[in-house]
Amino acid sequence: MPRLQILELPEGAADDRPPFALIIDQVDPAVADALASVNHLHPYADMATRLGARTVLLFTETIEIPANDVPVDEHGIPLTIQIEADTTRFDEQIADAARAAARLAGHPSH
Repeated sequence: MPRLQILELPEGAADDRPPFALIIDQVDPAVADALASVNHLHPYADMATRLGARTVLLFTETIEIPANDVPVDEHGIPLTIQIEADTTRFDEQIADAARAAARLAGHPSH
């Protein structure tokens, strides 16, 4: 069964959304040959254009993209990581920054 994977590409100055390549692996060789025969110069250009991808790459082999690896627990369930900011001193830091800015501007603050 073919797999679909997204390979994120570096963003350029003129990109209005993140560029990507669509990777399709484990494709039946007959299907890959049939798709390639449509356009010999760039067989999947029309597919890429319609999907908004920079390119579409088909492979009969299995292709692993390390950036797409998702860590899983012992039951095969994807692990999630939650990061929470420590905002306990946020109000104090804002007040300190405001006082420092006021002193630099020549306005005394309490």
